[in-house]
Amino acid sequence: MNKSKYEKTLYKIYKVYIIGIIVFTFTFATSMTVFATDDPMAVVNNLSNFIFSLIRMIGIILLGFAALQIGLSFKSHDPSQRANGILSLAGGVIITFAKEIIDMITK
Repeated sequence: MNKSKYEKTLYKIYKVYIIGIIVFTFTFATSMTVFATDDPMAVVNNLSNFIFSLIRMIGIILLGFAALQIGLSFKSHDPSQRANGILSLAGGVIITFAKEIIDMITK
């Protein structure tokens, strides 16, 4: 059963219409009222602290992975893996203490 060009075009328009209705519905169904605070800098500082805490968690995970990599390199006597582990450890330390490093540089 071959569909005509007209039916195919109508079907495409119908799909776009349905997707538009779904997006519109989700946009307004999931919206909520947001009240402003008295101090806008407090909001910026809270966001900054939240982002740096996420970065710190990533750094701690990287530190754990680097310690595991270094331990496995000692077990398998692989110097290249040991070098990669030490570099990962150094990167993890830098990422974990990024906020303190930035604070030291800017002050």
